[in-house]
Amino acid sequence: MIELKEQLDFDTYIRGFRKHLHHLFQEKYDFNALSLQRDLPAEFLEDILNKQPLAVAIPTLYGGRGVNVKECLSVLSAASYESLALSLMFGINIALFLEPLAKYGDAQVQEHVFRQFLEKNAMGGLMITEKAYGSDALNMKTAYQQVAESYHIKGEKHWQGLSGAADFWLVTARKFAANGDLSRDIDFFVTENAKPEQTIPMNHRYQNLGLYAIPYGINEIDILVPENQKLTPESTGIKLMLDTLHRSRLQFPGMGMGFLKRLLDESIKHCQNRLIAAVPLSQNDAVKYQLARIQMAFTICSGMCAFSVNTSGIENDLASMSVEANSLKALVTDLMQESAQMSLQLSGANGYRLDHYAGRAVVDSRPFQIFEGSNEMLYTQIAEGIFKLMKKSKENNLLNFLKTYKNSNFSADYFKKQLDINIENSFSQRDLVTIGRMIARTLCFQFVLQMDGFNPELVEITRQHIAMDLAMFTGQLNSNNQANPVLEYEDQADWSKFVD
Repeated sequence: MIELKEQLDFDTYIRGFRKHLHHLFQEKYDFNALSLQRDLPAEFLEDILNKQPLAVAIPTLYGGRGVNVKECLSVLSAASYESLALSLMFGINIALFLEPLAKYGDAQVQEHVFRQFLEKNAMGGLMITEKAYGSDALNMKTAYQQVAESYHIKGEKHWQGLSGAADFWLVTARKFAANGDLSRDIDFFVTENAKPEQTIPMNHRYQNLGLYAIPYGINEIDILVPENQKLTPESTGIKLMLDTLHRSRLQFPGMGMGFLKRLLDESIKHCQNRLIAAVPLSQNDAVKYQLARIQMAFTICSGMCAFSVNTSGIENDLASMSVEANSLKALVTDLMQESAQMSLQLSGANGYRLDHYAGRAVVDSRPFQIFEGSNEMLYTQIAEGIFKLMKKSKENNLLNFLKTYKNSNFSADYFKKQLDINIENSFSQRDLVTIGRMIARTLCFQFVLQMDGFNPELVEITRQHIAMDLAMFTGQLNSNNQANPVLEYEDQADWSKFVD
């Protein structure tokens, strides 16, 4: 058993950790120069991990801080204020490795792995995605079969964050059935790169557009792991995967929180100091709109964090919480990208530099709208999930249903006109995406309202912007846009033939 050490109270720890990161990123190292390089220098990363930020996701039984969601989100937020890439590294470790291991792992394996994290600054990740299947995880081809008291796993994964850098992985695979087919269920296995028979090499590295600190690539899997390194689901492996992915999506706001606060701080500072005809840029009405828009994102993200703390602990089964998990992930990542674009615009030409915070923010936040489920897919699932519940309750009006739904039962009243939509007719997929966007905003505004005593001016700014968004989405639905692309489009489409 790991010898337990007395932990600092968390408020003291997180204040010290924020100061430490500020010192590393803005004083000890030239992070503007580092941001243009692939990977974090080993010394730099060691300086960060020596503060044991990942201990927040390790049970106290093994020397950690206890897998407290508030602490996990606070660490993610502290990291994303300085670097979104660093926060994503932490997010991968916390939500996609340490938390599922703490919930479903064998005790002996837990003790060994957690010791490596606490004593040797180890890192871990999750391997699900395959080239041909992407979000279609249920059809993955990585397979395993039992060999004596071990499992032989063979296949290929790609776009796994920390490829070639993580010391441990959770690898997903399907079992070879007796007839040679692959089982429909999915299983999870802990692997350890330090052991030759479990090593997973990165055979090709991708030149990812942003998030330079994180290596991505193609991983060839042909390994042998002992029986106790297989996670034990409470029911099925598919539910284990849903529980894990939903918990991760519910904790995305932790990564968004510090990122949005930094964008807001940088944007306000610039607009107050930048003078146009002796008047601060912040006095321009269009600029006021943009700053308020970023404040809306900050406020919604705050409400999301509060909801996640009360919901996403490993003691809870999140397999069925798709509406809320998808709402948080899709909306916060859309707001992160939108806020980054606005911050860049407010920064003028300087914002377009890759070594400027806003420039990096635009590029680094963009993939958040894609990985762990593209946002269009998640918004579709939100709408379909709510429609299924409406059908079950024999309610055809979206507003009437949301007024009874537990996570929108008082926020829906703020947007009566926009949400008064009947669903008696079927909707196209593009309209489902739009309705999913509307539902996500309604739910997340309720999370803001539930923060009793939160800054009322920020709440009112958020209400006005959500009302505006919902009105815009209602207009999209009413426009009845059915335009489809013309794939053979070049016929009669050369402009030069239509002028003299």
